[in-house]
Amino acid sequence: MRPNGTARVTFICFSLCIASLSPHIATGTRPKKKSWPVTFSQEDLRKRLSPLQYHVTQERGTESAFRGEFTEHKSEGTYTCVVCGAPLFRSDTKFDSGSGWPAFSDLVNQDSVVLTDDYSFGMHRVETTCSQCGAHLGHLFEDGPRPTGKRYCINSASLAFQPKDPAPPPPPAGAEGGAEAAPTSKTEL
Repeated sequence: MRPNGTARVTFICFSLCIASLSPHIATGTRPKKKSWPVTFSQEDLRKRLSPLQYHVTQERGTESAFRGEFTEHKSEGTYTCVVCGAPLFRSDTKFDSGSGWPAFSDLVNQDSVVLTDDYSFGMHRVETTCSQCGAHLGHLFEDGPRPTGKRYCINSASLAFQPKDPAPPPPPAGAEGGAEAAPTSKTEL
């Protein structure tokens, strides 16, 4: 047998051992959490979410870089899970990482997301999922700004936004300082 053939057999045996010991490492998948505090039927999710939101949150997809709704978003408020509404990130922790996806340096609270090793695409990353419904959000990297040093690289499609100070409702018709009262009879027209 040629030395080249021996190396190939060794590599195949090694690969099979790794696959049998840890199938999620070899295939790039992650073990699924059996239950989440908040659940939705697939039918409901397909009705409520856009095709991109469904693909990202339910199928662990990724939106195109620099195209997401919240990539350049600068308003003050809280970013929430698009699936269940759980608060995830505050706008004061958002920064421009240059990656093409929204980036945050910290969470609303440490229980906002679940971190899971992700070996897909032949590399190791740390996947972030919503701790309430299990929606895929993006990945965590250790190259963010101080003081946390964290960069939560998140798909816009997995987020919704709650403004800090929503616009107040208009005053009722006829209220002092508000719009004029609407006519109440034909004679007033």
